[in-house]
Amino acid sequence: MKGDKNLWVLVFICVINSMGFGIIVPLLYDYGKKFGLNGQTIGILTASFSVAQFFATPLLGALSDKWGRKPLLAISLAGTCASFLLFATAQSLVMLFVARILDGITGGNISVAQAMVSDTSTPENRAKRFGILGSAFGFGFVLGPAMGGLLSKLGMQVPFYFAAGIALVGALCATFVLKETRGSSESGVQSPELDGKEVKGEKLKVESVRSGNNNQSTGNRIQATDHRKQKTGIFNFTSLITSLKVPVIGTAVFTGFLLTMAQFVMIIGFQTFSVDELKIKPEHIGLLYAGFGVTGIIMQLGVPLINKFISSKPVILMLSTIVCLAAMFFAGFTQTLIPFAACIFVYGLFNGLRNPMLNAIIADRNSDDEQGEILGVNQSYASVGQTLGPIAAGLITAVSVHAVFFLSAFFILMGFLLTFRLKAKEKQHT
Repeated sequence: MKGDKNLWVLVFICVINSMGFGIIVPLLYDYGKKFGLNGQTIGILTASFSVAQFFATPLLGALSDKWGRKPLLAISLAGTCASFLLFATAQSLVMLFVARILDGITGGNISVAQAMVSDTSTPENRAKRFGILGSAFGFGFVLGPAMGGLLSKLGMQVPFYFAAGIALVGALCATFVLKETRGSSESGVQSPELDGKEVKGEKLKVESVRSGNNNQSTGNRIQATDHRKQKTGIFNFTSLITSLKVPVIGTAVFTGFLLTMAQFVMIIGFQTFSVDELKIKPEHIGLLYAGFGVTGIIMQLGVPLINKFISSKPVILMLSTIVCLAAMFFAGFTQTLIPFAACIFVYGLFNGLRNPMLNAIIADRNSDDEQGEILGVNQSYASVGQTLGPIAAGLITAVSVHAVFFLSAFFILMGFLLTFRLKAKEKQHT
């Protein structure tokens, strides 16, 4: 029960954190115009956050492995609060860039939150818990833009102050309500409810079972550690490269990168196609985007039910990816609203399974004392996908707006082919 209570506290923190991000993103362009922001610099401003996050997230994840999850999560949320305040009080374009870079540097809350979930999960319920966490982030992203639009009527700075306020609430919850999970792995390290003697005995018992029944799994974890730990200090940025060489983990990270890139290509295509081809109003675009987000949340909440019918995470990932591929391919041929919306909703529904499955696959294969680091590396590559996806989509629109969806389908196809490798390696872990 304590673990479940902690999970729901973490869900609350994730909702208000992602809601704060969702509030400001749709307002960045209009707000920045008075400082000279234009169509080119808005892309650079958006990318500055992702680039900073790429380098900072695995470092924060590694620090959480050493110092604990709570302090790093609180620091990340406090940095987000400070960045929103900088945005609200900005007097120049440089200040806007400083604010976004600060938010990117302290933007390790996603990987730290994922590490906290992994700490208190077993291989059997890990995908379910990642699904719940993903739903929390998704809910905040759906609710945030609507709130930002309403608050902007009170003044363009109001949404940024509000976002800073809810980020501060998240930091306080992380500090005073959330329980530390580092060293409390349900997969066999220790339980916070046992005294020192019982913890030691339980740890030895579980380790004995592991060594008897899961030799291959243990070997894989040791191999993963060997690939990443040929370094000194807490974290070495060469881990961003060496992690890709780790069996299964590297494949999962690169698969996530491709599928994230596909999603952000789709988002650019969604916006341009809705405005230039379908000619629908901004409020209707917002509703359509909200519907896309809701479908993903529904699927993520359904992860436990799906796991009852299909226990293999790579198989679930494989099936969901092929459906996303078909949805994007057919979206490229649509001309009217109804078939386009149908393709987008189907894509959003099955894309909701991507992160829970990939995060669970990575966590299952990773050693318990490095969950924060490797999930941080995974989030770093997601940040690269979030940066390169819009750039690639912007270039392909010179050919055709429809070509954006075919490009997204191409990246999904590459990710789909990699899922066969994940499936092939699954038996070695069981």
